[in-house]
Amino acid sequence: MYPGAVITTGYSMNPQRSGYYDRVQHAPSDRKQSDERLKLEIKVAHIRTRETYGTRRLQTELEDNGIIVGRDRLARLRKELRLHCKQKRKFRATTNSDHNLPVTPNLLNQNFTPTAPNQVWVADITYVATREGWLYLAGVKDVYTCEIVGYAMGERMTKELTGKALFMALRSQRPPAGLIHHTDRGSQYCAYDYRVIQEQSGLKTSMSRKGNCYDNAPMESFWGTLKNESLSHYRFKSRDEAISVIREYIEIFYNRHQGKISSDGCLKKEQMVVSAIASTPHSFFRSQSGLRFMLMRRDYEWCSREPFSDNRRASTSSVN
Repeated sequence: MYPGAVITTGYSMNPQRSGYYDRVQHAPSDRKQSDERLKLEIKVAHIRTRETYGTRRLQTELEDNGIIVGRDRLARLRKELRLHCKQKRKFRATTNSDHNLPVTPNLLNQNFTPTAPNQVWVADITYVATREGWLYLAGVKDVYTCEIVGYAMGERMTKELTGKALFMALRSQRPPAGLIHHTDRGSQYCAYDYRVIQEQSGLKTSMSRKGNCYDNAPMESFWGTLKNESLSHYRFKSRDEAISVIREYIEIFYNRHQGKISSDGCLKKEQMVVSAIASTPHSFFRSQSGLRFMLMRRDYEWCSREPFSDNRRASTSSVN
């Protein structure tokens, strides 16, 4: 560069006043900047929830992470971002009630409003397609918590499969006697071995009316959620691959997220604690031990329940 040369940058050191005000007037508003920041959080939450949450559930997911946003505003921003929930494929029914096995009355009668965990369980079977063949999934759901408390998977839709799912639920929850266990009229649930497990565990057996899927709506709702949020977006090469995905979805995603928000209207776990405390007499909390018992009620029930007798162990060994 020559000495004394002048460098021209194209920018004036004394900008015109009109140019300054033009930039000020066209600068993004505070609201616009806030929207852009929210969009980033919405995208992250959308991915974190596997692109399965609508506006209502996504709003709660954001609130749980300290981000407060109105539902209308969230719906508008989701529309601007073109975020949509994954859509599910249709699946055929698997219930076979054409048998001569005994059935029980419908004790539940579509009363899906228990007041505490381990009062009502529902159960059902579904299937998953893989290149190796069908994989059958039996599940047991607590209607109050909406959690899957027991499940089992196998190549065949048998009484052993449903028995394993129920036995898993019994071992993990240790429910009190009198729990209503509702199923459809499938032969796997009407089988003698399955009924023995229920009777010896103190469960009350309830079955749907023939051809009425609404009698088991909570379990049907879970199958729809599972297939919509996970299974319908895979083409499994093997049963083992499907088993891994299903187990991860139930234990890592679904059951843990039930503590935040449920797609079928179940209480949050925090709300369950508040509801339980609110319905307990004040005299119960006079001692610290009373409060501790209240918050650890489920653990107390597990420990105080008598373990399976030798006869009960023998009767359930066929489904282990």
